Amino acid sequence: MTESELVVAAKKGDRHALGQLVSKYNERIYNLALRILRNKEDAEDILQEAFLTVIEKLDTFDGRSSFFTWIYRIATNASLMKLRKKKLVFAEFPENPDFEKSLENMAFVDWSQDPSLNIHNEEVKKMLGQAINQLSETYRTVFILRDLEQLSIKETSKILEISEENVKIRLRRARFFLRDVLSKYFSERIVS
Repeated sequence: MTESELVVAAKKGDRHALGQLVSKYNERIYNLALRILRNKEDAEDILQEAFLTVIEKLDTFDGRSSFFTWIYRIATNASLMKLRKKKLVFAEFPENPDFEKSLENMAFVDWSQDPSLNIHNEEVKKMLGQAINQLSETYRTVFILRDLEQLSIKETSKILEISEENVKIRLRRARFFLRDVLSKYFSERIVS
């Protein structure tokens, strides 16, 4: 059965079809929540919450977007709400054009040729995770959906209910921030 056929069958109460939809997306939803929340227990909670919402609201799914986009939107919203409840503090970016110009003119260290990266891969992953956690919710969510989940700009736009141009701007700012943080880290490693 195709995904749309599974959705139609699940709407009619076919538990097997619903089970197939859950099986198809449970790992991706868990990984999305884990990347946003950075906590396994919270990600498990979001996975359960997202599918409970799908079960409760499946009859409202009208097919204007793909089922994938719809469920990702549910999981993203649930993850963001959980973050807001935790009231975490994140780095914010000034909202002015001079900020982007200053970032574009900065010299960044090129660490791509550093052979020690293979040795310190876990350290690099940890540093990247810490840098991602410093991003505000606004920028981190776009970065996760686009660069880690590898969704298209259009899909990200639909999930977050923002314009495609806004996705591009937020992604660019997130990447600049991460590049700056990681460049400082690698320049310190090169010096020491």
